[in-house]
Amino acid sequence: MQDSPLLTTTLGSLTLKNPFLLSSAPPTANGEMIRRAFKAGWGGAVIKTITPDDIPIRDVSPRFSAWKGDCNEILGFENIELLSKHSVSYWMDEIKAIKKEYPEHQLIASIMGSTDPISWQNLAEVVQDAGCDAIEMNVSCPHGMPEAGIGAAIGQNPQMVQELTRMVVAVSDVPVYVKLTPNVTDIGHIARSAALGRADGISAINTVGCMIGVDIETFEPRPTVHGRSTYGGYSGPAIKPIGLRMVSEIARTVPLPIMGIGGISRWEDAVEYILLGASAVQVCTAVMWNGYGIVREIKKGLTEYLTRRGYSSPEELRGKTLSRLSSHQALDRFVCIRPVVRNPGACIRCGRCAIACRDGGYSAIQMKKEGIEIDNGSCDGCGLCILVCSTKTLTAELCSHK
Repeated sequence: MQDSPLLTTTLGSLTLKNPFLLSSAPPTANGEMIRRAFKAGWGGAVIKTITPDDIPIRDVSPRFSAWKGDCNEILGFENIELLSKHSVSYWMDEIKAIKKEYPEHQLIASIMGSTDPISWQNLAEVVQDAGCDAIEMNVSCPHGMPEAGIGAAIGQNPQMVQELTRMVVAVSDVPVYVKLTPNVTDIGHIARSAALGRADGISAINTVGCMIGVDIETFEPRPTVHGRSTYGGYSGPAIKPIGLRMVSEIARTVPLPIMGIGGISRWEDAVEYILLGASAVQVCTAVMWNGYGIVREIKKGLTEYLTRRGYSSPEELRGKTLSRLSSHQALDRFVCIRPVVRNPGACIRCGRCAIACRDGGYSAIQMKKEGIEIDNGSCDGCGLCILVCSTKTLTAELCSHK
C-alpha cells in the first residue's frame, strides 16, 4: 500500500511518510528486519538499543511471558530481554546501508552508554556519523540495566537526566530524543529535566515494571528461567491507559515533540495518542504478536478516518484533547447520566446490569418479568450498568444532577 499524502506529518524537524514507527525492541534487532519493516510500509524505525562493545549483552531463555484473552489475543506482555547483541561497527555499517536503500524513511539510533557519560557521547558521535536521522537516549529500560546503574536508574533521577541529555546534545548534530520511564511518581518532572538538558523531543513510555504471574502448581514466577525469574517490562494493550496519561502529562508540561508509545495495536490507538499531544507513535508488542504487516491496516484506517473527518494531516489532530483535561475539582458536579433502556428487544436477560448495580453500585436496577426496571431516584449516575451490558440494551442519557 502506497502512503497517502494525508499521512505525511512532522516530528520536530523530521518529516515522516506516516506517523508509525517501530520501537527500539526485538522487531528492530538487525538490519534485515528493519529493511523488511520499511518495505512493509513503516514510516520509521528506532534501532534496538546500541551499547558500547565492552558492555556484555547475554540474554536468558525464555524471556517473554504473556497475558492472553480467550482467543489467544494479546492483552499484556512481559519481557526481560536485554539490548542489541550486535557490535557498534555492525550498526555503523547497517545504518549507512539502510539509509542508502531507504533515504525517505526515518532511522533513529537508540543508544545507551555506561555509567561514564563520555561513552554516551562517543556512541552519539558514531551513530550520527553513520547517517542516522535522530538519536533516542534509552534512560528507561526497567530490567537488567538498572542493576548496572544505567537504564531506568538514570531515568528516575531528574538531575542525571538533565546532565546526561545536555552532554549528548552537545556533541549531536541530529535531533536527540529522550525515552522516559513510566516507573516514576511524576513523569512531567523528568520531561522538564530533559527539556532543560536541551532535548529536541521526548519518547514515552518505555515498559512498565511488572511481575506478570506465578505458576500456581509449580510456584515458579513467570517467565521461568530454570525455576527462577526477575521483574520485567510490561507492554501491550493493557498499558495504553498508562501511556496516554503520561504522554498527555508530558505534552502539558514541555513544548517538545513527543513519540507516543504503549499498547498501540490499531489506528484508533494512534489517534488517541495524537489527540493527547503525540506527533508520532511507536509500536512494538503488536508487531511481535502479529508481524510487520499490521501497518497496512493501521495506515488504511487512519487515512479513512482523516478523510471522513475532513483533515489533511495527522498534525491537525495533535493535542486537540488536551484542553479538555482538568483537575478533578474542576469537573462539573451539576450534570449526570442516567441509564435508559433504548433497545429492549436486544436484552438477553443475563442480569449482569442488576447484579453490578446491586453489588457495585446503588441497587437501582431490578430484573422483572417484563424486563429491566430502573429506579431513577436511587441511581447515582455512575455508569457501571452501561459498561457491563454486552448487548447495548442500556445507553446513557444526560440529565441535570438531582
